[in-house]
Amino acid sequence: MPMKNESTSEKLSPMELEIMQTLWNLKAASIREVQEALPEKRKVEYTTVQTIVYRLEKKGAVRRAKKIGNAHIFEPMVTKKSAIGSIVDDFLSLFGGSAEPVMLHMAESGKLSLKDLKSIEDAIKQSQDKKGGEVE
Repeated sequence: MPMKNESTSEKLSPMELEIMQTLWNLKAASIREVQEALPEKRKVEYTTVQTIVYRLEKKGAVRRAKKIGNAHIFEPMVTKKSAIGSIVDDFLSLFGGSAEPVMLHMAESGKLSLKDLKSIEDAIKQSQDKKGGEVE
């Protein structure tokens, strides 16, 4: 079954996003595989991962793809792009929807490089081309 491009109906917590990141990397995995794939500094108990995966399933972010023995194999139902887009949109809404204050802060703090700006410029041009508009 293909992944949804739209975001889940409920927002994802930081730990849920970490579990989703692991599932996006693995494509499909059991709860044990997800737990073992978490970064060493973020290791949590199996039951904690299980609870989070079940919560993600309830939210529609993952689904049980199949069962191997006693283990259910879960796969993501939302794309990484849509999940990140939802988080960024929510964050930008705190600034009235404008990316400018965030971009200025990132530039001033050294977290935004000229290479990043070039990638952003290219993405804007592609977006404008798709819409048939002009870049300012």
